[in-house]
Formats: sequence, structure tokens, C-alpha cells
Amino acid sequence: MATTQSTTTQTARTAGAKKAAATRADNARTPVDYATEYAEKAVLIPLGASLVARDRVIETVGDLSDLYTDRTKAEKELRKFERRGRTARNRFEREVRKNRTKVERTLRTRRNRVERDIKAFRRDLDKQATSTRKNVVSQAELASARVENLVAELSKRVQSVA
Repeated sequence: MATTQSTTTQTARTAGAKKAAATRADNARTPVDYATEYAEKAVLIPLGASLVARDRVIETVGDLSDLYTDRTKAEKELRKFERRGRTARNRFEREVRKNRTKVERTLRTRRNRVERDIKAFRRDLDKQATSTRKNVVSQAELASARVENLVAELSKRVQSVA
């Protein structure tokens, strides 16, 4: 048990000593060291990114070459692409038909509503015209009767005076 405790203490001292040494080394760095580190990063980051991109391209080309090396595999992939294209086209055509039907239904509904309103306005206009005609005729007959009564009354008075 004493050796375990001693080993743990030594490890803790070693870790502390490493940390202190790293701090001293960091404090001892000059501006030239910092500039050198940034310059290295500026070169190494794009280099690493381009190598990762190259690896991905190689992997993708390898996958594609495995996929299309055999004629039957290539034909299978082409049929899959064709099916996907046909499905997309059919979906698009269905959507277009649905929208066209919807627009036609809306137009039919609006046209029927306008025709119904026009018929109602025409009926109201005919009723008002008929009513007005009857009123004018009755007023004319009334005026004619009054005039005839006045003429008859005047002729009676003229005869009684004469």
C-alpha cells in the first residue's frame, strides 16, 4: 500500500512539474516564435483541408467505379434513376391536374354566382318596370277621369249660367 501511495504522489508531482515547465516555456517564447507558429498554421490548415478533400474524392470515385464497373450494375442504377425521374414527373403532373381542377371549380362557382346575381337583378328590374308602368297608367287614368269630371262640371255651370 505504501508503494501505491508513493507512486500516486510521484505521478502528481510529475504532472505538476510538467505543467510548470510548460508554463515557463510558454513565458519564454518571443514574438518571433508566435509569428512562426501562426505562419505554420496558415500553411498547414489549407494543406490538411485539401488532403481531406482529396481523400473524399478518391473514396467517391472508388465507390462510383465499383458501382459502374459491371454493365448490369450500371443498367440497374440507370433504371433506378429512370424510376425516380418518372415518379417525380408523375407527381408533378398530378399536382398540375389537381391545381387545374381547383381553378376550374373556382371559376365555375364564381360564374354561376354572377349569373345568379344577374338573373336576380333582372327580375327585380322587370318587377320595378312593371310596377312603375302600372303606376303611370293608373295615374294617367286618374288624371283623365279628373279632367273629364272637371269638364263635365264646367259645362254644367256654363249651362246653368247661360
